[in-house]
This record gives sequence, structure tokens and C-alpha cells, in this order.
Amino acid sequence: MKAIIPVAGIGSRLKPHTHTQPKSLIPVAGKPILGHIMDSLKQAGVNEFVFIIGYLGDKIEQYISQNHKDCKSTFVIQTLGKGIGHAIWLAKNEFADNEPILIVLGDTIFEANLAKVLKSNNSSLGVKKVEDPRLFGVAELDENGKITHLAEKPSIPKSNLALVGLYYILESKILKDCLAFNIENEIKTQNEFHLTDALQCMIDKGVNFETFQVESWFDCGKREVILQTNRNLLKNQVAAKLPDHILNGNIIVPPVYISPRAKIQNSIIGPDVSIGDDAIISRCIVKNSIIGQHAELHSAILENSLIGSDSTLIGAVHSLNIGDSAEINLRDS
Repeated sequence: MKAIIPVAGIGSRLKPHTHTQPKSLIPVAGKPILGHIMDSLKQAGVNEFVFIIGYLGDKIEQYISQNHKDCKSTFVIQTLGKGIGHAIWLAKNEFADNEPILIVLGDTIFEANLAKVLKSNNSSLGVKKVEDPRLFGVAELDENGKITHLAEKPSIPKSNLALVGLYYILESKILKDCLAFNIENEIKTQNEFHLTDALQCMIDKGVNFETFQVESWFDCGKREVILQTNRNLLKNQVAAKLPDHILNGNIIVPPVYISPRAKIQNSIIGPDVSIGDDAIISRCIVKNSIIGQHAELHSAILENSLIGSDSTLIGAVHSLNIGDSAEINLRDS
């Protein structure tokens, strides 16, 4: 089984973090967002991957080559942000006509029974009921549960079933034809070539789409959602025994993830905290936060914060959103 994963987005809602790394590599509960996606897909039996990369795409390639050597991976470059539909169209030569494919958005962490989905005899789209469907692609169903219509961010939604970024496609030749038709004829929604429009084209051509329920789903495009995702994943993880150098002299309030290579001194850590490799934290109180690798925190009180890699913070604050390589000193001079 082959998965197509678009990861070319700039991630403008997550600046300043996405100035220096793709949003799919932002760490959550001990590993990058993309790492959680890869683990879920591999567990379901997916062993071939096509990544559509763009801005900072070399970092995606480096991460995959270092951490997922057991997979066959191909990289396609998208230089212009023309939408997910355009991204999949660029990868059209990487999957054969009518080869089953799984399309997974690279900034979405999910829980779903993908192994069951991949045995289905029909194309299927992952859905979840949401309070405000105007923010998403929306699926409308008939009385038999078959999708009759799809709409991207409709102003007046006729359903609250949101598409969550998981698409299992059997009729990939028809998908290619629909993508090509939309691009050649400049058929856009919100000035982008959306995958949703190509899927609607497939429905118009007679392709049957079913839905499958996604148990939990996090579109990690905002700091608040990333922190919420971190909390949820930490609660579900089996707590690893922390090394003595972290347990001694510190107060640890689970759930937390602390890299064995981190250095913690005279601090209170947790709950809901993730700390990356080689981070240094001394005389701090940190809760509900993510601290990147090689970051240094001294004499700080942090809550609801996302601290980028290689950052330095000295002082006393309560909520920060600091990108990579920043240096902040809040002590009195």
C-alpha cells in the first residue's frame, strides 16, 4: 500500500516556528507530527510513501531518511502553494492507474482503524462530526451512508461531517483525470485547487465513496491545537521510567515526556510537558508546554508555551510562543 503525504505548506499560522522548520516536524509528545503519522500508517501496513515537499523540504527528506529507513520513500517538489489538489496532481506519476492509494495530510494526527479501511472494496473518506463545519471540507450522505456531495468550506453547510485529511482512493485513474480537468480549466475554490473538488468530480463520474469514522483528530495548524494534542497524546502514552539524573532534585508531575538526554535541575515539570533532546532547564516551573531540542530555560515560569529548538530564555514569564534560535533575557539588568 502506498501513501501520498502533502507536506509542502508554509504553516503561516505557526510562525515564528515555521520560519526554520516545516510544521510537520514540530514536536508533539516526544516526536514530530509527521513521526506520529508515519507510525500510524506503518502499523496499518503502509510501506511506500510519496511526500510532496516545498519550503524547507530538505528537512523533511533528512528526517525520513534518518528515522524511517525501513520504508520506500519518494519526494516530489511543489514550488507554488496552489492547494492540496495541485500537490496530488504533481505526484501523479508516482502511482499507477487504479493503484489503491491513501492520501494523508501531513499536519493531521489521527486515531482510526486504517487496517480495516484498507481492506474495503470502496473508496472511503475519513470524517468526524464538528461544531462548525464551515472551516472544513464537508460530506453529505444519503440514507444508505453513501457520499452524495462534497463541499470545501461551505458558507451554509448541509452537514456537520468534516473531512479530516484521510482519503482512501481505489479509482486513482479517475482521480488523476479529475485533477487534470480542474487544473486545465482553472476550477478553484478560495483561489486554490482543492482535493475536495476533484473528489466531487469523481462522484459526478459515478464513483462510490463511503465514510469511516475517525476516533480522534487534531489539525495541528495552531499553537493551541498543538498543545491540546500534546496533552491528549501524553495521557494515552505508557509512561517511560525517567533517568535518575532527571528524578533527583526535581518534581515531576505526570504526564510528561522528557528526553533522557535533557538536563533538568531544581525544577517543577508537568503536567502535560514535552521536553526535547539536550534541552537544559534549571530553576523553572513548566506545565502544559512543549520545549524543543537544545533549548535552554533558566529561572522561568512557563505555562501554555511552545518553545522552539536552540532557544534561550532567562527570566520569569507565563506564556510564550518562541521560534527556533531565539534568545530572550527577562532578568533585570
